[in-house]
Amino acid sequence: MSAVEHSPYPEETLQRLEKHAICREAQLSTLLAIFGERSHLSFPSLFIYGHTGTGKTYILQTVLSTLELPHAFISCVECFTARLLFEQIINQLYNHCPGPENDFSSYERCDTFNEFVRFYKRAIASQGLENETVYIVLDKADVLREMDANLLPGFLRLQELTGNNVTVIFLTEIAWETFRPSTGCLEPLTIYFTDYSKADLQKVLSSDHPEEYSPEFYASYINILLGVFYTICRDIKELRHLAALNFPKFCEPVVKGEAKETDTHKLWRNIEPHLKRAMQTVYLREISSSQWERIQQDDREASQLKGLSAHAHVELPFYSKFLLIAGYLASYNPARTDKRFFLKHHGKIRKTDFLKKHEKTSNHLLGPKPFPLDRLLAILYSIVDSRVAPTANIFSQISSLVTLQLLTLVGHDDQLDGPKYKCTVSLDFIRAVARTVNFDIVRYLYDFL
Repeated sequence: MSAVEHSPYPEETLQRLEKHAICREAQLSTLLAIFGERSHLSFPSLFIYGHTGTGKTYILQTVLSTLELPHAFISCVECFTARLLFEQIINQLYNHCPGPENDFSSYERCDTFNEFVRFYKRAIASQGLENETVYIVLDKADVLREMDANLLPGFLRLQELTGNNVTVIFLTEIAWETFRPSTGCLEPLTIYFTDYSKADLQKVLSSDHPEEYSPEFYASYINILLGVFYTICRDIKELRHLAALNFPKFCEPVVKGEAKETDTHKLWRNIEPHLKRAMQTVYLREISSSQWERIQQDDREASQLKGLSAHAHVELPFYSKFLLIAGYLASYNPARTDKRFFLKHHGKIRKTDFLKKHEKTSNHLLGPKPFPLDRLLAILYSIVDSRVAPTANIFSQISSLVTLQLLTLVGHDDQLDGPKYKCTVSLDFIRAVARTVNFDIVRYLYDFL
C-alpha cells in the first residue's frame, strides 16, 4: 500500500484506518492518494459507485472522520428538494443543529444555487477553512437526476463557482453513464468499489468475533454461514445481521458442555435447521431479533416464517383476504360441491355420492382449476359474515390480487362469458392467511373431508 505508506498523516492514524478498511485496502489507497494533504488542491468532484453493501459509505465516513477533514455528509433521500439540500450543507458547515432553541430553523434560508454559492463562501470564510480542502459528500446521489436540472452540473463545477478548494463526492449504486446530462458537464473522477468475494466476506465477518470465543471457532461458524447463504445473499449488512442472530444457537452445545469447539459436525447438525428457517426470511425482517431468538429457544416449528407469510398477510386488506380464500376454494373444490359447503339447507349429501373414478386423485395434486368471476363472488358472500355489496372496491381488490400474482387471469380480458381466474398460492400460505381472519379453511376443502 504505497499510497498509505507515503501519506502525510501520522502512522498511528493510518494504522487505525487500515484496521477499519478490511479488504478495502486498494480503495483506501486511492482515496488517500487523491485527497493528499489538507492544503493540497483536490479534484473538483469524485464519483464513487458500486453495488449496495460494498463499503462505499463506510470507508468514506471512516476516512473523513479519522483524518478529521472538514466535510458535510448529506443523504439525498432525506433532502429531497434543492432547498433542503442547500440548507443541510450550510448547517453542517456551521455545526448548526435545528432544535427547540432555534424553532427547528436552518442557519440560513437558501432557495437557489446562486444563494447557496454565496452562503457557502461566507461559511468557509467564517470557519477559517480558506486554505483547506472541504469535502461535500452526497450519498444516494441518484436522486439528483430527478431534481432541478442545474443541480448536478452546478455541484460538478462548485470548485470553479466558489473559487474555494472544495471537492464534491457523489456516492451511488449506478454508473456515471446514466448520470451524464445531455447538455454536457465537467467530468468527475470515477472510483468503482468491487463486490466482496467469498474470501473477503469470510475475513470481514470473522473480524466481529466475540471476545469469549476463539477467532478460529468464530471463523468456522462464518464458514458454515457463508456456505448456506452466499448463493442467495451477498449483502454484508444482511450477512452480519444473520451471523449475530444465529451465533448463540451455534455455540449452544459448547455452552451446555455437550460438544467442544472442534466438534464441527455436531455443531453443524445443531445449527442446520435454524439456518434453513432463516433462509426463508432473508431481507424481509418479518419478526424482530428478540422474537427470532425466542423461537430458537423454544425449538418449535416456525410455520409463520414460510415463504412471504406474515409479511404478505399484514399488507392485504380485510376483504382481499376473504377474496383470496374464496379463490382458493373455487380452484381446489369441484363446482358441484359448492352446494354442500356453502348452502345452509343442502340436506344430507355423502362424499361417496360425489366420488367418481376420475375424482380419486386429490385436487391438490392436479393443481388449481380456473373458475368464473360469479362463482368467486358467490363463495365470498357465503364465507363473509357481514353483507358485502358488489362495489367497485371489491372488483379493484380482485385486480390487486392479480397484480400481486396471488390470482392469475386465465384467457383474454374480452371474453364474452366473463373473466376466469386461478388461485396460485400454496396450502400453507392460504392456511396462514385464513388464521389471520379466524377462518377454518380445511373444513371447506373437499380433499380433507
